[in-house]
Amino acid sequence: MKVGFIGLGQMGTGIATNLIKAGHEVTVYNRTRAKAEALAAIGAKVGATVAEACKADAVFTMLADDQPVEAIVFDKGGVIESLPANAVHVSLSTISAALSKRLAHAHSEAGQGYVAAPVFGRPDAAAAAKLFVVAAGKREAIETVSPLLDAIGQKTFVVSDDAHAANIVKLSGNFLIASVIESLGEAMALVGKAGIDKHAYLEILTSTLFGAPVYKTYGNMIAGGTFTPAGFAAPLGLKDIRLALAAGEDLRVPLPLASLLRDRFLTLLANGGDELDWSAVGGLAAKDAGTN
Repeated sequence: MKVGFIGLGQMGTGIATNLIKAGHEVTVYNRTRAKAEALAAIGAKVGATVAEACKADAVFTMLADDQPVEAIVFDKGGVIESLPANAVHVSLSTISAALSKRLAHAHSEAGQGYVAAPVFGRPDAAAAAKLFVVAAGKREAIETVSPLLDAIGQKTFVVSDDAHAANIVKLSGNFLIASVIESLGEAMALVGKAGIDKHAYLEILTSTLFGAPVYKTYGNMIAGGTFTPAGFAAPLGLKDIRLALAAGEDLRVPLPLASLLRDRFLTLLANGGDELDWSAVGGLAAKDAGTN
């Protein structure tokens, strides 16, 4: 298929690379052109504008938050204006449910397809095509892009005909991950101050009660205090918790733990944590306990 790809950060680069490796004709666009040109060596075409990336059967966007997605889609020369009729916009970004609803409506009005397909997985999973994709949208649009989603992930979960449902699933999942990070940090602060080796403690946890990858991945980062380089930067964690709270407010679902997590991320950022991985929230408890 002819595919456009917009947004070549840590996640986007790995995903676009796997689309190229799968044999698709990929045109990439990034605001910083050097990141796009790096993929030319493996067969990508480099688009000079968003419009050039949209001359395709499908265009992917992988951008940090609502504001750049809105600009890329709705500005003059953007996705809505440039994507052919019946082509599909696949939004991989973790954005608000409200924006996802707006995108679905705008693409429908333009005669285009829209699939919300946020992913679970860090940059190493993106590079290895091991992401888990949560997809929602009209059946025809999802069927069109299914081969593309298969090329970037190990499994795709289709959750609804309503695109924004995928974004709610993604936000709720990130809320749960942040909850794990905070609770692991508190537990490790407790055992650490008692003189117990944190890595040994983590081995007990992950061999008995909590064998899920999230505990192993983030537990090791918290136990070792290794919060750089950031695979998922702390400001993005705060953004996702805020979006989860916004979805909860819209649906009248109280999320008291999410409110606590918002404050923990604010504490981290107020103390210079902007460049750290979001797992650094798990290091706050040790500081509070006077052991770090």
